[in-house]
Amino acid sequence: YPGNTNKQNKWFVLLLQSQQKCIVVFALVCCFAVLVALIFSAVDIWDQDEDGITEDNCNKNCRVVLVETIPEDLPYSSNDTAHVPLSSGLHSLLDLAKKTVEVVSPHWNLNFTNENYSSPLARQGQDLFERLLKLGSQQVSLKVASGLGHSKDLNSLYDSEKQTKLIKMYLEDCIPLPKPRSAVIKSEVAAFRGTSNWKCSISQTKELGVIIYNCSCLALDLHRIFTLYWQLNYKDFVPSMWSKRVFALYNKDRMLKVHLNDTKAEVFISSSPDTFCPKDRTKDIDAIYKVISDARRFIYISITEYLPLVNRSPHRNQIKKKYWSRIDGMLREALILRDIKVRLLISCWTQTNPLTFNFVWSLKTLCTERPNCTLEVKFFSPKEQRNGTAYTINRNKFMVTDNALYIGNFDWVGNEFAYNAGAGLVIRQENRTNHTILDQLKTVFERDWYSRHSKSLQANKIPECIKHRMNQPASPKGSQYSV
Repeated sequence: YPGNTNKQNKWFVLLLQSQQKCIVVFALVCCFAVLVALIFSAVDIWDQDEDGITEDNCNKNCRVVLVETIPEDLPYSSNDTAHVPLSSGLHSLLDLAKKTVEVVSPHWNLNFTNENYSSPLARQGQDLFERLLKLGSQQVSLKVASGLGHSKDLNSLYDSEKQTKLIKMYLEDCIPLPKPRSAVIKSEVAAFRGTSNWKCSISQTKELGVIIYNCSCLALDLHRIFTLYWQLNYKDFVPSMWSKRVFALYNKDRMLKVHLNDTKAEVFISSSPDTFCPKDRTKDIDAIYKVISDARRFIYISITEYLPLVNRSPHRNQIKKKYWSRIDGMLREALILRDIKVRLLISCWTQTNPLTFNFVWSLKTLCTERPNCTLEVKFFSPKEQRNGTAYTINRNKFMVTDNALYIGNFDWVGNEFAYNAGAGLVIRQENRTNHTILDQLKTVFERDWYSRHSKSLQANKIPECIKHRMNQPASPKGSQYSV
């Protein structure tokens, strides 16, 4: 009716306002529901996966053992200290397992066979594999995280245990892409902390690690790193927010206070890459900086490769190199500003990048005519064995100082820390007696340093280990060295 036009308009406006309010209320309810879901996803719920262990009731009186693999074709003096073999240490861990065994390793070839190579040591990997197969019959579940797409070993374990997962890990700034960059898993997560891959290296390559027994606090933190990897099996991208269940319990600013072999110590676990470090987890590179910056007298470093570069391939046929200064700068600071004695032991073999010698010589020249600056460089260069394969190269990846140690997964190469997944262990001991784990690791370094397999850096000569690569573009004049 014409006379009621204003009333109709008012009624229509009120109806629109009512609908808008309903939409707003519905949106708020949805947001609240999402918020509650996010909050509960981050709540730290202790369940059977952590067996009721908390920071308050976990054991902190621990025993630590250094484990090492020395290949039979890498002889040392009979007077040199021998440590627990890696294979024996792993079997001792399996002996103690009651409910779950969690393993992270990038390579699996425990059933390695070679007709041209027969030795009792070759059975070590096969024995370990058979032991893993038997866990199911002992009511112990086996969980394996690996970046491998195909592996006969893992397929066999999966068929027997129904617990093994092949985790495809992606790393691209937490953004799912059609062809994401693969992140390689490079750690072994259990009570064992070391550098070994689960393949023929169990007996045939020079490896080093530690086993820490009866240390549920530390095992719980390692379990959280494993849980982070395990969660990635159900995602197509790296999340920007992690559940509280994978937050770190300890870090460089809040170390775990324990007794290792009846000696006071502080411990924490670091991780890489940055996107795999949830709240409170110290990054590997920051853990290394912590150990270097706290050193007061010396820093001894044993690694396979030293190359402060990051190689990226933005296009298939193009490789872009970038200087990666993090560790290189740390060592320069320790040498020049703090007069710390630095020894650097690097493997020299067919895969050594010639630029390695340029970088270490650059470090060495810093100490020219500086009486309190000491940098010594040696290269571990044993003869190659078995058809040119250097089984006996030094694959150790550790650093020891007068008050701390760091054992990690990575060579000190920029790409390793930027793109690979792994973990490191830091142990700090200020006031200690003889025969601590720090003293043992220092002894291992000095054994290798003074062995006949280690040779000093010499200027203006071509190193034997990289002669095969001299067909590459020549280095600048005066930058070729030999060992």
